[in-house]
Amino acid sequence: MNLNRISWDDLRIFLAVARHGNLTRAGRHLGIDHSTAGRRVSALEFSLGTPVFERDRNGFRLNAQGRDMLIHVEAIEANVLMMGDALENGESGPVGPVRIATMEGIASLYLSEQFVAFNRRYPAIAIELATSAHNVRVSQREADIFLGFFEPQGRDLDARKIGEFDLRLYASSVYLAERGTPETLKDLVRHHFVGYVPDLIELDAVRWLDDLKIDAHVTFQSSSMMAQMFSAAAGGGIVMLPAFSRAERFGLQEVLPGLVHVRRDIWLSIHRYLRRVPRIQTAVDFVTDIVGRDYGVRTTSSTQERETFNGTF
Repeated sequence: MNLNRISWDDLRIFLAVARHGNLTRAGRHLGIDHSTAGRRVSALEFSLGTPVFERDRNGFRLNAQGRDMLIHVEAIEANVLMMGDALENGESGPVGPVRIATMEGIASLYLSEQFVAFNRRYPAIAIELATSAHNVRVSQREADIFLGFFEPQGRDLDARKIGEFDLRLYASSVYLAERGTPETLKDLVRHHFVGYVPDLIELDAVRWLDDLKIDAHVTFQSSSMMAQMFSAAAGGGIVMLPAFSRAERFGLQEVLPGLVHVRRDIWLSIHRYLRRVPRIQTAVDFVTDIVGRDYGVRTTSSTQERETFNGTF
C-alpha cells in the first residue's frame, strides 16, 4: 500500500462514487468526466493494493474494505470542511453554505421566514433550503441537514425528535356559508375535502386525513400542500393543514377546534461527522431552538439540547 500516492482528490472521487453508486452521476456531481472518475478509482485501488468497490451492471457498490474505508474518509471530509471554514473566515467560525432539505409546506410556510433572522445574525452562512417529497439521504450527503415528519433511518446518522405539531381542519367562509359549518366529527361525512393524490404520496406521514377515521369525500386532490391550501381558501372544501401553516393569514378559519386530534413529530437528522463543522452545527442549533420554541415538547434547556447533539445519542 502506497499512501503517499493518495490525494484528497482521490478521496473526493471515492466518496462521490460511494454515495452515487454510478460513475456518471459521481462525475456530474464533481464536474468531471465519468471516464476520469473511473480511472481515478482504479488508480486509488492500485495505490491501496486492494479493491474497494464491486462492479456490476447496476454500478459500483462498496465491498467490506470500502465500507471500512468510508468511515475514515468521511471523518477526513469533515476535517477538510472545518479547515476550509477556518481559512476562509480567518478563524474557526461559521461561514459557507448549509443545505437543509425538508418538505414543501414547512419550508415555504415556516422555515423561509425564520431564516431571515438567521441570515442577519450569521451573514457569512448561506442557507440553501431544498424541498423534496421524499426522504433525503443525509448519509449520502444529498443535504447537510434533513427535517422530516418521521424518524429517519440510515448509516452514520444522528437523528432526534425536536418538536411536534398539531394538524387542524380549515375552510373558507365562502365554503362554510354554502355547505354549513360542521359541529361534530360525524358532520364531516357530508362535506367536501381537499387532500393529497393517494398514489402520488411518497411519505406516509402526510396521510393525515386518514387519521380522521371517516370516509372523507375528497373533491380536489393535489400532490402540493400549497395547492390544497389555496384551493380551500377559494372555497374548494375542507383541508387539513399543519399548525405551522398559520392558515388564517390566507383567509381560512379553523373547523371543529378542539375536536380534531391529529399530530406529527418533527425530526432533525445530520451526518454524525458533519456536526463538527461550525456552519452546519450553527444551523442545527438554530433550527432546534426555533422548532422547540414554537412546537417543542422538550423538558431540557436549549443548551442541554445542543450538548446532546454534540455528543452521542
